[in-house]
Amino acid sequence: MFNLVLVHPQIPNNTGAIGRLCVNAGALLHLIKPIGFDIDEKAVRRAGLDYWDKLDLRVWESLDEFFEKNEITNNAYFATTKTDRPYFDVAFKEGDFIFFGSETAGIPKEILNRYESQNITIPRTKEGRSLNLAISTGIVLYDAIRQNYTTFKKA
Repeated sequence: MFNLVLVHPQIPNNTGAIGRLCVNAGALLHLIKPIGFDIDEKAVRRAGLDYWDKLDLRVWESLDEFFEKNEITNNAYFATTKTDRPYFDVAFKEGDFIFFGSETAGIPKEILNRYESQNITIPRTKEGRSLNLAISTGIVLYDAIRQNYTTFKKA
């Protein structure tokens, strides 16, 4: 199982779609407050369809609380547009944490700096600034699954 961590998500439809993705991928979803919407909001449920009640979800009051309760070492990767290291150069392992920042601000700079060697990106052309958050999580999560497919099939 992988852990998707959304730091301060802002758009309910993205989070709903990511919740649906996590159910289908067997991933645990972590949401770090502040969140830009109520997770019981209709838009989240609509995007997540009937998957939301099947979602393995943890909601954290702050980044500090998350880091206090989860041991983050070399078992985590931080998706950002501020690095040149592509996600497919990483050897993901079961249980890894894959962090994504908010749609408007990304992962806080101090976190990216603390884990600089673990920053990853999705390659894009010079015309593109970024991808939609739900699409980005799907790209990276399913590559992690591809790398660990033998284990995934047994789940």
